[in-house]
Amino acid sequence: MSEQSMVNSPAPVSFGERLANSQAFSLLFRDGMALVEETATYLDGPGRAESKDLSRAAALAYATESMRLTTRLMQIASWLLLHRAVKEGEMSLAQANKEKTKVKLSTMDNHDPNNMAILPARLRDLIDRAQKLKMQVRRLDTTIHTLPAEQAPSINPVEHQLGLLKAAFNQDSF
Repeated sequence: MSEQSMVNSPAPVSFGERLANSQAFSLLFRDGMALVEETATYLDGPGRAESKDLSRAAALAYATESMRLTTRLMQIASWLLLHRAVKEGEMSLAQANKEKTKVKLSTMDNHDPNNMAILPARLRDLIDRAQKLKMQVRRLDTTIHTLPAEQAPSINPVEHQLGLLKAAFNQDSF
C-alpha cells in the first residue's frame, strides 16, 4: 500500500457508535420504554388494588420491591434515552460516555426469595423482565463503551487493582 493511500484512508469506524445506531438498539429501546409504560400502568392501577389485599408483610415487600423496580426502570430509561440521543446525532458517543456515569446500572440486586414468593404474580413478572432488560442494557453498554485495544489508555497497575477492589465491593470510592 502506498504512503498516499495510507494518509487518505478513512478513520476506523467506531463499533460503539454503529451499535448505538443499530436495529438491536432500536428494539431494546422500544422494549425498554414499553416495559416502563407497562409497569407504571400496573403500579398505578391493578397493582395498587392488589396491594390493598396483601398481608402486612406482603404489603411491605410490595412497597419495597415496587420502589426498587421503579428505580431500576428509571435508570434503564435514562441510559436508553442517552443513547437514543447518540443515535439521533444530538450528542457524540464520547459525551454519552461521560454522562452515563450518572446512570447506575448496578450488578447487585438483593431480593429476599421469601419476599418475592409473597408478591403478586404480575409484580414478580415485571421484576423478572426488568432484571433481564437491565442485563441486556449492561451487556450493550459494555460493548458500546469498550475501547478497542489500540485506543485503550495504558492502565496503571495500582489503579487496575483498586478498580477490581471497587468492583468486588460494589463501591464508588475508597
